[in-house]
Amino acid sequence: MHLVRIGMIAPPWAPIPPRLYGGIETVVDQLTRGLVAAGHDVTLYTTGDSTCPVKREFVLAEAEGMRIGMAVPELRHVVHAYDALTGYDVIHDHTVAGPLYCERFPDLPVATTVHGPFNDELLDLYRRVVPRVSLICVSGSQRASAPDLSVARVIHHGIEAREFPMGTGSGGYALFLGRMAPEKGAHRAIDAARKAGVPLMLAGKMRESWEMQYFASEVEPRLGGDIQWLGEVAHQRKVELLGEASALLFPIRWAEPFGMVMIEAMACGTPVIAFPEGAAPEVVDPGRTGFLCGDETEMAEALSQIGTIDRNACRQAVETRFSVSRMVDDHISLFNDMIAQYH
Repeated sequence: MHLVRIGMIAPPWAPIPPRLYGGIETVVDQLTRGLVAAGHDVTLYTTGDSTCPVKREFVLAEAEGMRIGMAVPELRHVVHAYDALTGYDVIHDHTVAGPLYCERFPDLPVATTVHGPFNDELLDLYRRVVPRVSLICVSGSQRASAPDLSVARVIHHGIEAREFPMGTGSGGYALFLGRMAPEKGAHRAIDAARKAGVPLMLAGKMRESWEMQYFASEVEPRLGGDIQWLGEVAHQRKVELLGEASALLFPIRWAEPFGMVMIEAMACGTPVIAFPEGAAPEVVDPGRTGFLCGDETEMAEALSQIGTIDRNACRQAVETRFSVSRMVDDHISLFNDMIAQYH
């Protein structure tokens, strides 16, 4: 495989890897380390508090989590990133502003991964950067939501399975792990677990005012008995919870672009019980790595059948379909095509 010099630009909102919640940051960490392990020359442009064990550069000493989404810190981060990485073969940009700013560097191949759902505002921006910038979607579902947009590749996320030890699933509980947001469905997970008579642990991010409001109105009143809220947990605790859970409940009611927690659970041998929204049908193999359900009643029924799922099959799916090596190969194939177009 042709070796590539890659400038990787992370968002400035959390360190790489994230200390707590951070799906995008986890992907950037896994992909960057995977590219380096494969022999490629990668510099990660991130924030000064990042610890990803690769070459790193930064202008912002600390992640700007308290100002997430604000224009000035992101633009400052992006401007310095492109100045630092202009000599590379290709730029892989995970920011929103960067694909627009890169117009200043017409001879520099740039790809960007679209981590969130397409909405009218983002579509308006992305239509202005293609084909100058190669767009990467993270699922077929996400791609299908913007059929008129030119997309270079659909590349599923991957993780390094060895960083997620196999668990026994003997903890006697199901697990919900995700943001406290209505579309993520913590309240639906509680209702399904109660119907099944199965204890449920809930862990996740709750920092924003709307997350707290949702928790107070829909989740907290449902707690008690066998339903336990753990708060936001660090990586090691997350892995422990996933490994000992009999199942991960993923009752989303929105077009989730991917859903990293599903493959993290499967890496630990834990099957996933999900609603067939977003990318879930691309990740969960019904009857083999979990179940896809229409509502909470079906989810409760699936919990009663979870013992029919082979935990080794869940692990195997990550080691093959959702591995870092597969994700790296997919990206390098795209990068080589991009480079060839510039020569």
